[in-house]
Parts: sequence; structure tokens; C-alpha cells
Amino acid sequence: MAAVSRGKQKKTETPKRRARQWTAAEKLRVVIEAGTLDEAGVGELLRREGLHAADLQHFREEALAGLEAKPVRAGESPEAKRVKELERELKRKEKALAEAAALLVLRKKLNALWEEAEGEDTDETKE
Repeated sequence: MAAVSRGKQKKTETPKRRARQWTAAEKLRVVIEAGTLDEAGVGELLRREGLHAADLQHFREEALAGLEAKPVRAGESPEAKRVKELERELKRKEKALAEAAALLVLRKKLNALWEEAEGEDTDETKE
């Protein structure tokens, strides 16, 4: 039987601790609670929650940013859809009108050339 060599076994690594994922409600709760406490109470709150002062400041900034007025875009209103539809139709009609105007200009030029050519033909026949 062959001898089985046993090398050094690798130590199993413990998974790295991940930072806690805070929900918006939890962040708001901590910000509100910190607002009611004095400096010593805030320090105790931070230790109990496992936070740093910078984390609390970040939570406050996020809460204030969430309160700023932002345009609500839940979806296009029927009026906005109608405006887009009318603008699209207007562009299509303007394009058709420009094409018709170009054709009229070309027709006038062609008629002018034919009249000129007919005029030359009649002048030559008179001589």
C-alpha cells in the first residue's frame, strides 16, 4: 500500500464581517433618537448601535436629502402623452409641407425652362 502524504492542512478562514445594511426606517429611527439625546446619550446610542459619529452624520444628511422637493415622475400624464403625440404629428406635417413647397418651386423652374425653350423655338422659326 502506498503511503498517503499528509501535508499541512489549510486553516479555514472565517468569513469577513460585513457592515450591517441599514434600512431607511432604521436610519431615521437612529437620527430621531439621537436628536432627543445630549452628547453623552448620543455616544451611548452610537456604541449600542455599533455606529460612528460619521455614520450618524451620514444618516442625517440622507434624511435631509430625502425631504428635499423632487419632481414626481411616477409616469407620464395623459396630457404629456397627448402633447408628445401632437408634437410628433406637427413635425410630420411640417416635413410634408416643406416637401410640397420644394416640389412647387421645382415645377415653377421647369415651367420657366419650357417656356424659355418654346420661346427660342418660335424665334428660330420666325427667321
